[in-house]
Amino acid sequence: MEGRRAITRVEYTMSTDPIILKRDGDIATITLNNPAKRNALSLAGWHWLSETIESLDKDESLRCIIIQGAGDKAFAAGADISEFPEKRANAEQAYVYGLATDKALEQLLACRHPVIAMIRGACTGGGLEIAACCDMRIASQTARFGVPIKRIGHAFAPSEMKPLLDLVGKALVLEFLMEGQVIDATEALRHRLVNRVVDDAKLETEVKETAARIAYGAPLAARMTKKVLNRLMNDPAPISEAETRESYTPCDSDDYREGFEAFIAKRPPKFKGS
Repeated sequence: MEGRRAITRVEYTMSTDPIILKRDGDIATITLNNPAKRNALSLAGWHWLSETIESLDKDESLRCIIIQGAGDKAFAAGADISEFPEKRANAEQAYVYGLATDKALEQLLACRHPVIAMIRGACTGGGLEIAACCDMRIASQTARFGVPIKRIGHAFAPSEMKPLLDLVGKALVLEFLMEGQVIDATEALRHRLVNRVVDDAKLETEVKETAARIAYGAPLAARMTKKVLNRLMNDPAPISEAETRESYTPCDSDDYREGFEAFIAKRPPKFKGS
């Protein structure tokens, strides 16, 4: 939108932090930063991701989050297997390690702000788990997707499998896990794993424009949309009257009045998140 500053690429080589956070107005960009290993996340990286999302979730001024991988070769290739002999060598260690993964995925799913995954290159294993927990996934034509953990004799934990299962269904999940299939962006779009696929050169522009459209809207309405959607998808219980009433609470906001007054006056609304 007019007046919104562009989100610039982070100079990744300047930092060894596993997660880089960049803020541009009401849009935040999280970069998974381990390009030498296709942005595989160490155990520390999973903790950083969880803490970063938790912090952003509390930020009232935020309107959208973008998650990307450093460089051009990968969104993320999953967990850093090189540390498995020390930190994930048996079932008990894997369980403890998995708690860190679970927390990061739970924070993503529960985050009240809209989250977009900007996917170029490999989006595999834990990287696909992260992407599946985002609200939207926009991929470049050279992106590829899979969970080839059968190659290391591993299985998906329930909390890792459910977001992907909800997204694409049993058939593709089994192809990923039992066959070790890796699919391209066109196939991912056919399975509705991604929202859209664009030319590699246009990916960043497409994602920034999408984030800007989201941020231009009323943030209280966007947060309520996420809350209602998550409730409908994850809890089979009938919707209560209290929950239905809560879904209308944005209508008590200044933004709601601004919205319909702007519509009637045929002018652009200026939402403040209040």
